[in-house]
Amino acid sequence: MSHTEICYASATKQAAWIQTKKISPVEVMQAHLERIQSLNPSLNAVVTLADGAMERSRRAEMALMKGENWGPLHGVPFTAKDCFDTAGTRTTRGSKLFENRVPSQDATAVLRLRQAGAILLGKTNLPEFALWDETSNKVFGQTNNPWNPEKTPGGSSGGEAAAIAAGFSPLGIGTDLGGSNRLPAHYCGIVGFKPTHGRIPLSGQWPELMTRYFHVGTLSRTVEDTALALSILLGPDGKDPYAIPLPAPHIPSLSTPLPPLEVGWLTEGPFAPVDEAIQGKVREAAATLEDLGCRTQPVFLKEWRKSPPIQLIMDVLVVEATQYFEPIITGREDQLSPAVQQLLNLPVPSLRVYVAALAACEQLRHDMMKHFSSFDLLLLPTGPITAHAHNAVSLEINHQTTSRVHAASITPAFGITGSPAISVPAGLSPDGLPIGVQLVARHFEESILFHVAAALEKGFLRPPVFSI
Repeated sequence: MSHTEICYASATKQAAWIQTKKISPVEVMQAHLERIQSLNPSLNAVVTLADGAMERSRRAEMALMKGENWGPLHGVPFTAKDCFDTAGTRTTRGSKLFENRVPSQDATAVLRLRQAGAILLGKTNLPEFALWDETSNKVFGQTNNPWNPEKTPGGSSGGEAAAIAAGFSPLGIGTDLGGSNRLPAHYCGIVGFKPTHGRIPLSGQWPELMTRYFHVGTLSRTVEDTALALSILLGPDGKDPYAIPLPAPHIPSLSTPLPPLEVGWLTEGPFAPVDEAIQGKVREAAATLEDLGCRTQPVFLKEWRKSPPIQLIMDVLVVEATQYFEPIITGREDQLSPAVQQLLNLPVPSLRVYVAALAACEQLRHDMMKHFSSFDLLLLPTGPITAHAHNAVSLEINHQTTSRVHAASITPAFGITGSPAISVPAGLSPDGLPIGVQLVARHFEESILFHVAAALEKGFLRPPVFSI
């Protein structure tokens, strides 16, 4: 079996090969390490390799020979965004302030993957403090998009998305508030997921800011891997006060026919302008679901026009981040990246604006509940544009010029509402860049989300074999 075949196999398939001894954990780890060595210099997605990964693979192989089973991911590599604590492996948070920090404990998500038999391969790049849409920092520099290095992989989980797309890792964990998992997945042609808020504990990821909206989620190349990872990661840990003590959702066989679901869909609505090619992929997805027996109906979300979700997040973030980071950065401001300096130097909204933003966030949650009284799912674009140039100041969409912030105009809504949401690859734009479509479900209905996402995935576009 070639290293390329190994590296582009799903985590689920790698686990099955290992269990049946078709391939060894050592061979799997070696294939990924060699691929990283070959291609990572051009992408800069993996920034720290985990000490002892190969030795752990050897132990996994010996355990199998003894008839031991560590769990559903026995011997399978995984990567983690560099804001997750990893015991014994450097965790910089993308910042010079934490450049040499080595945690003594794992974040809960990292620990649970290890307990399921997975082996930490390395840490992936992010913007400083995971607070920007471009994956670049003063410690490691800029990450490039595997489809076109001139383009951004997005942020803040851009390093993780680029690593998964390039075959460096089959499975990774990231964080998502404004779309930090879903947008990079859209830009890089993979599956990006955030569960219902509280499904996966936040413990051990940083910053501990706006945790009522932050999510831990996954990046992978298949919906099946996403469902498997959620089954491993979910549930309270006794540390995160938002972690919800509910049983795992029942995930039906993803290959079974869909039930007759009600699906509301929109191509643009309050998020205009949206690239015409992306609108076309949403229409194709709606038609596919109609053919599969779902009832689809256009929706408009007009009420969201008065309070753009990205602006609400910024109004809350600037107030809370200014206070949260002050004791951490005081006297060391010169070490911060330009992006974080710019964020923390923004005018702090007044108390009136801050309170109004909080109220609008609550109203958004109510609006979402209203929509889900009529629909089982919402189908819409993940982003309004495909991967754009690094550090773009403005964007051109359908011959209209918009600000760069518009790239994150859609995903933040569902960080605010806490709804489970997934971005699934839907093909390529005319200029050869990936397009993702986004599905959103009611709280705690990940089972429906995965079932429909898997149905759309039938025409799943595998990333090419990158040889930059």
